[in-house]
Amino acid sequence: LASGMFSSLKEKIGEVLLPGDEFVFESEDTIFLTDNVKPERPVCGPGLRQSGNRLVVSKSGVLRHKPPHTFWMDSQQWRYVPAKAETVIGIVTSKSGDIFKVDVGGSEQASLSYLAFEGATKRNRPNVQVGDLVFAQFTVANKDMEPELVCIDGSGRANGMGVFGGGGLLLKVSLGLVRRLLAPQSDIRSDLEQLFPCELVVGMNGRIWVRASTIQQTLIISNLLQSCDTLTAPQRREQFRKLQKGGL
Repeated sequence: LASGMFSSLKEKIGEVLLPGDEFVFESEDTIFLTDNVKPERPVCGPGLRQSGNRLVVSKSGVLRHKPPHTFWMDSQQWRYVPAKAETVIGIVTSKSGDIFKVDVGGSEQASLSYLAFEGATKRNRPNVQVGDLVFAQFTVANKDMEPELVCIDGSGRANGMGVFGGGGLLLKVSLGLVRRLLAPQSDIRSDLEQLFPCELVVGMNGRIWVRASTIQQTLIISNLLQSCDTLTAPQRREQFRKLQKGGL
């Protein structure tokens, strides 16, 4: 299959595309903002890149669309590439001076300053140990610089980020499953909520931390999440029904 030239972007939503396939922007692909006369082009998500007035597929998968103008390729990718502003679950691997090195699952480790925590000062240092899990956000992520993480938002608040508490289980899933879990109307997340209460932290790097009231429930949820990578939607719903009836 050679790369093809598709006349319209929107007519290919939901179809499987290959690297090298191209789109040209037509009038129906351009979004006009009500408060700005300047047209805004479609936004490229993972697996797509813009070249002039064309959108080029760089990763095979299914073309997805989020209104009004965001497009990306949905694929079962496992390798994570850091991106600025994305939140991830990292593992602290070492400490050098005032900088922690954190494994985020990318091609290189990221740096995390001890001052990048809420309320941290030179005298009030955060209690971070090698081996700890941290939920953090990228402030620097490009191919020419070392990735940098922080555990605070723009106002200096933790906003849910920081070192994880005791217990819980860390598991690895595909990046496609992560996006499905983080979707506003996630069927998988709503099915999980009907089983039993649990804490769930999802990192964009394909790592999920889960903790329920008992070890058995934590293991059940982790097994369910990992199976969602291979199960179809009907199979997943059947699996959840069996659990609710006590069949597993």
